[in-house]
Amino acid sequence: MKRFFFPLRSVAVLRAHRQAQAREVFSAAVHRYVQAEEAQQRGAAQQRGLEEIISTGRRATFSAADEISFWGAYRAACAEQVTVERAVIEARAHMETRRLQYLEAHRAVKVIEQLEQKARVDYRRASERTAQNELDELAGLRSARRLAEANRFS
Repeated sequence: MKRFFFPLRSVAVLRAHRQAQAREVFSAAVHRYVQAEEAQQRGAAQQRGLEEIISTGRRATFSAADEISFWGAYRAACAEQVTVERAVIEARAHMETRRLQYLEAHRAVKVIEQLEQKARVDYRRASERTAQNELDELAGLRSARRLAEANRFS
């Protein structure tokens, strides 16, 4: 019996390669998104720290120069936080796009795997059918030989 041959093997290899590439790109996008969220959390902590400094500074003696410098730093922190939030939104959208591309590549690989499994089942059935036909033919020859021998001696 000849060995199993899957004619779409080269397609399966290409799709598996594309899936691996899509997985790597998706992983990089997730990493970028996590970094953007961490930057957003650091900026929010800095902003809260400045808010606390400003509010506690008002309870003590008022210094206009200190107040102006803290407000300038607070406004810069708020502007930076807006920029970081935009980066997080962009990173999330990029990550979602890459996730969809990875899922599509994964589905393409699964389709080929299912086709290969079906082809293997069909090959196995054909092999079993051929083997059974050979056994039936052998049994028929033996039976015919026994009948011929029985007729010859009778």
